[in-house]
Amino acid sequence: MAKLRNLSITTPLLFAFPLRSEWAINPVDINKPITEGGWEGAGSLKFSRGFVMAKNDANFLYLTLDVVSDTGNDSSTNDYFWLTFDNTRDRAITSNVDVNYGLYPGQPNKLGRQKYLGPGQWTGLLSDPSNSAVVQEFGPSPNSEVSHRIWKFRIELSEINVSLSWPLSTPFTYFGFRVKSSNPGFTTDFPGNFYKDFTKLRQLVLSRKPSIPSSSLGHLIGSVGLIPAGKNTADQDIINQTTGRATTESSYSLHVENAAFGGTLNLIGNRAKMISLYGASNKKYMVEIAGPGGGAYQKLISNWSNYRWTGSNYALEAFAPNSYGYYELANPSTDYSIDDLLIQFPTSGLLPGLYTIKVTFFVGTSYRPLEFQELKLYIDNHVPATIIESVKHGRIEVSACAIESIGAAPDGLNFRITANDPEGNLRSVSFHATYGEGLSTSIYYEGYTPSKGNWEGFANKLIPESGNWRPPQSCAYSFVLTASARTTDGYKWIGKNSIHRNLTLLLG
Repeated sequence: MAKLRNLSITTPLLFAFPLRSEWAINPVDINKPITEGGWEGAGSLKFSRGFVMAKNDANFLYLTLDVVSDTGNDSSTNDYFWLTFDNTRDRAITSNVDVNYGLYPGQPNKLGRQKYLGPGQWTGLLSDPSNSAVVQEFGPSPNSEVSHRIWKFRIELSEINVSLSWPLSTPFTYFGFRVKSSNPGFTTDFPGNFYKDFTKLRQLVLSRKPSIPSSSLGHLIGSVGLIPAGKNTADQDIINQTTGRATTESSYSLHVENAAFGGTLNLIGNRAKMISLYGASNKKYMVEIAGPGGGAYQKLISNWSNYRWTGSNYALEAFAPNSYGYYELANPSTDYSIDDLLIQFPTSGLLPGLYTIKVTFFVGTSYRPLEFQELKLYIDNHVPATIIESVKHGRIEVSACAIESIGAAPDGLNFRITANDPEGNLRSVSFHATYGEGLSTSIYYEGYTPSKGNWEGFANKLIPESGNWRPPQSCAYSFVLTASARTTDGYKWIGKNSIHRNLTLLLG
């Protein structure tokens, strides 16, 4: 078995407790004052100049550096921060992977991002698009009534290589930061020299405990990951029990439309019901699965691990059925990284189709059923097919690696592409060209809308539909076709397929 060194959840130093982020029921608005922007209940960690506060949802980490010692209201960027994340989670600097955030020169509310090259060495500011942001505030906070400097961040989880759906670990990262104040004058690194030595970076453990309205939870199976298994506000099944596909409301933290399921799935119990069952000593349950076509139920046997909070760190705890295929409900009062987890199971070996999952609880230790719930899920781990059928200059096919001269407008290229998902679970199609140093240009994009139903895509589509596509400049181009699946593991979208063809184009 491969060593999971990078997935261990440990406290790196004696008494160096991790910062535990708490779940953001609603996205935190970093543009609002900290006293009214949704920071209530945030995880908190003290450092010598103030506090670090953290919340997260399925997409973003919301972090605050609440620098209570910086009481001078300076308007320039002489006051600044650095914020570093160990993207490989190995407590070692990895060139062009680990990330540092800072301010753009002269712009105190514009977040810059760069990659580490080595100890105390970085790339220039990256130019690729980012949904991360920073807002500076000067005022009181929950930690001090005296006005002071506050840095509020919204960090995209994908930028720091964190996913809530990790099957083998609770999601975490390692981080460090610097805060600089001109008045009063101080420069504080947490931990010391973090930007040269990652071994003492502090651990930040993210939450994947959403507070789902009880009305949206299923009776026994509360949710599949973050996707509720009950009703929406219009009293409709969130997971359609005819199609097995899910649609959440647009305001929900994980918005999906007509989404199939795949990857490793977490079936999470209805918390109130789990507390009731456990309190009555009805802890014995069975999980069964029936395949497409209405076949007979078979016991769903799976082993998994969940992390239990000990008060100072997370300890790995293994779960498995007994020799007869029955599971025992964990104590709902114990703090796990995934509370009320009934079963975690991989679906990669299942053929696409509509499956029924059944969870049955029994009276005490007997074999007498107490209550059950059936949940239909459309499972599909196939990725869409992508084919660049042809690239033509006029009527002539242009082969890969060719050097082609393009005349004056309207001369150019046209393409035929295929993006097809026979199961009808296509989410988006993107066709673009990359060139030069980090440059790209979009040629075609089409995304899913509910009116498309179970969208299968298209075959041999002419792009553009009329006229020709012209390159922005003479250069070597890579034409990239990507099709993404409308499939979720309950925490994020999964599954995509890409293909590319390279040409050199010379404008005449």
